[in-house]
Amino acid sequence: MSLLAAGFVTGLSLIVAIGAQNAFVLRMAIARRHVLPVIAVCAISDALLITAGIAGIATILDHAPGVIDVIRWAGAAFLIGYGLLAARRALRPSALSAAPGGAVTIGAALLTCLALTWLNPHTYLDTVLMLGSVANHYGNPGRWWFGAGAIAASGVWFVALGYGARYLRNWFAKPGSWRILDGGVAVLMLGLGAGLVVSS
Repeated sequence: MSLLAAGFVTGLSLIVAIGAQNAFVLRMAIARRHVLPVIAVCAISDALLITAGIAGIATILDHAPGVIDVIRWAGAAFLIGYGLLAARRALRPSALSAAPGGAVTIGAALLTCLALTWLNPHTYLDTVLMLGSVANHYGNPGRWWFGAGAIAASGVWFVALGYGARYLRNWFAKPGSWRILDGGVAVLMLGLGAGLVVSS
């Protein structure tokens, strides 16, 4: 698998989990309100956070090369933990509530989207710490190809969610559909975590 593809698959696995941000995008998509601006805020925010994670961790490694082992083990622990959580969600699936609410102004929609993205601790764990750690495992320039794949995954996901969700409303409402999705995420994340352990 190429680094671009590896970044794409890893990024997609992190992004597709049920969360407040995805629920909000889905809600706007079903209501057909401010879909493009909301998608743009999500995708641009992810791109900035992923880039910051790769660059920030790379800077740390340049000044303290020994930190790579700590980051590798931390990344492996996070991946395995994330995979186990996804496996638990697959065993206990829940439907994603996305019933459209009342009228929402574009300003309110964008502020809500920004808050759900930048004030969410999991966002930093996923994009900055986890993706940054895994990307830097590939060295330079491989880390940037991995990052480009992750950024592309974010854009593809939010476009698909924003413009495709209205046609899949019934599918998203079924717990069994999320069981399949979370099961796949669990397998992938556990595999990536095991790969980091083996390579250490």
